[in-house]
Amino acid sequence: PARLSGGEQLRVAMARALASKPSLLLADEPTGNLDPATASDVFEVLLKLVRGAGLTALIATHNPDLAARMDRTVRLEGGHLVE
Repeated sequence: PARLSGGEQLRVAMARALASKPSLLLADEPTGNLDPATASDVFEVLLKLVRGAGLTALIATHNPDLAARMDRTVRLEGGHLVE
């Protein structure tokens, strides 16, 4: 893994997480340490995997462009969830 790029490491981590066929995927800032182009590519792979497997995913991100790609988004404002 040390020879893999950040994006490649993240793709491997996603594959491992999905290998057990979970019904729920939790991802906290999965692209937070990647450059914008790689983050976009990795996020697209994540969305395809989640949608293809029919999973529910709870993905935390500070990137509004990535959040806009989701089927549903909620924000945390003042300690409350807001649709």
